[in-house]
Amino acid sequence: MTPAPAAGSAIPSQDTILVLDFGSQTAQLIARRVRDQQVFCQLVRHDLSAARIREINPKGLILSGGPASCYAPGAPQLDPGIFDLGIPILGICYGMQVSCRALGCEVKPGKSREFGHTEMHCDTDNALFKGLPKSFTTWMSHGDRVENLDTQFVVLAKTSDCPNAAIRHREKPIYGLQFHPEVSHTQHGEHLLGNFIRNICGCDGTWKISSFIEQQITEIRERVGKRRVICGLSGGVDSSVTAALLYQSIGSQLTCIFVDNGLLRKGEREQVEYEFSEHFKTDLHVVDAADRFLDALAGVSEPQAKRKAIGKTFIDVFKDEARQIDDAHFLAQGTLYPDVIESGGNPDGPSATIKYHHNVGGLPAELGFELIEPLRMLFKDEVRRMGQELGLPDGLIWRHPFPGPGLAVRCLGEITKARLDTLREADAVFTEELHETGTYRKVQQAFAVLLPLQTVGVMGDARTYEDVIALRSVDTDNFMTADWSKLPYDLLQRVSTKIINSVRGVNRVVYDISSKPPSTIEWE
Repeated sequence: MTPAPAAGSAIPSQDTILVLDFGSQTAQLIARRVRDQQVFCQLVRHDLSAARIREINPKGLILSGGPASCYAPGAPQLDPGIFDLGIPILGICYGMQVSCRALGCEVKPGKSREFGHTEMHCDTDNALFKGLPKSFTTWMSHGDRVENLDTQFVVLAKTSDCPNAAIRHREKPIYGLQFHPEVSHTQHGEHLLGNFIRNICGCDGTWKISSFIEQQITEIRERVGKRRVICGLSGGVDSSVTAALLYQSIGSQLTCIFVDNGLLRKGEREQVEYEFSEHFKTDLHVVDAADRFLDALAGVSEPQAKRKAIGKTFIDVFKDEARQIDDAHFLAQGTLYPDVIESGGNPDGPSATIKYHHNVGGLPAELGFELIEPLRMLFKDEVRRMGQELGLPDGLIWRHPFPGPGLAVRCLGEITKARLDTLREADAVFTEELHETGTYRKVQQAFAVLLPLQTVGVMGDARTYEDVIALRSVDTDNFMTADWSKLPYDLLQRVSTKIINSVRGVNRVVYDISSKPPSTIEWE
């Protein structure tokens, strides 16, 4: 058997908006904001041809921002034929500049640059700014500006340093914004994007997760027929939703494999075993491979070396188990849209490969299976809504993100069973306290880290020299940037006291108050 195109990659038949990606850090965020309007959106290459766009037949195009100057050698350009398709176009920052330049306007370095919060004044007597106040705060991020617009464009908004903060073409449905409506720093950005999507593009906002589920169930049944599908469970929401969707589609033809690598959070194995053997009644194979992973990690402390050792061991363990399942033809994975984008896994998508994801290709080819990825067009928040529709428990749906290498990258330094057990218990104390205080759903990711050092302490009348636990909790709406959670002092005090009193070998707890950037969310 040879790998085949992944299921779940087709664009829905409903209204679609395409985002042409020019390298902006917020390009994915634009797509999410469009989907918040219940309109399907796909991120595609900045140079996607006008002919291909005509085939896709979107209701509108959004051109993202980007770090380059559009007049610089090698700067990303677009197919000018898109302006003759009659499709509404909204250029954001670089997207506005590259559009105007393609239509004959000049783009030059500005006399003063604008970065950050800026007060903007707009003309509300037009479809784009309809219903908005005449002045509001926007988020600017640009050093270039467009000039000589008068012959083709009408100015819709301005700031003190940017006379052309928003524009529209006099004859064609082409609009431009020199600010970023997709970020939360811009007031009324959602309303503005909604005006473009609904009033200008004519989208009716009928794309729903329930419709997507029905579509996927039909596609999976038609493709699988009477053959068997293997689904790898990790304990996270992505693989769990994938398995639940497959169970709804093909029932007893589904076999799930859960590899206990000894790097799981407390109670994770038990929860998976209950949900997918008792609740969904699937054919569940649990592989106890903790010793194999610990052997592979013996003496390894460098983060990337840990990841490689874990990845190789996982493939070996999974292959051994999968080969024992008769008539297996497909492998299902919980690949999400950001994974596909970053891995360059979509021929119409952004061309650069940002990073390799173990769940985008690789394993299916080694096993000779065809690949099914029913979530590959969805973002994390959409997957959670899908899990609710499929009846998964809240505790699984809303569980905080967990790295693929598990606790190995939160146990800094040497990996041993004893150190993992210490970390597992401390993490459980932190998580339980967040749940008990109603804080868990208010933060986006929280966990404990075991540091590779020991400090002096006093317990009773005795001197101790024991481990340090760091607590990390972040607030974010996109995981591209994040701020540390301002947890109440009394909550942190209770967690610290409980960890030191109940987790043997720990005598100090610290709290991480760094944001992303410059720090990352995980420590390794």
